Amino acid sequence: MRFLLLIFVVALTSCGKSKDANISNKSDASTYYFIRHAEKDRSNPDYKNPHLTDIGVQRAENWSKILDSIKFDLVYSTDYNRTKETAKPTALKNNIEITIYKPHPIKAGTFLKNTNGKTVLIVGHSNTIPSFVNAILKQEKYNIIEDNNNGNLYIISIINGKVSDRLISFN
Repeated sequence: MRFLLLIFVVALTSCGKSKDANISNKSDASTYYFIRHAEKDRSNPDYKNPHLTDIGVQRAENWSKILDSIKFDLVYSTDYNRTKETAKPTALKNNIEITIYKPHPIKAGTFLKNTNGKTVLIVGHSNTIPSFVNAILKQEKYNIIEDNNNGNLYIISIINGKVSDRLISFN
């Protein structure tokens, strides 16, 4: 059921990118997909830049499959092993390089200007993804993601200045 819901949501949010859409300028539609990194190796709590676990690698592959019907223009990741490893399968499928971003401070206005008219995947962390989404929405709508939750997908569409958002959980 969740997969059907995702297909429906993706179809709705992707309509602004359709070649047949009655949008005169590509920059009138932007779509952003935000995910937290997949499960990281917690065996050494002192190590601040762990890689993904085997389960995390599988989740990263699953994200790539879930998002397979979406043609991404850009893939953003923070400069950590776990986020880059989560972003990598989707970036490879779309034949694009991962763009590294700094999550603090979040410069939503600059980000929106630089990605206007694009379809973008953003991979971050339990605290930075909700903050980034909230900054784009210009409201405090989403809370920090629970530490055991690596399955949230936040989708923001901006079409002709109208902003809509969805949260889908794959836990």
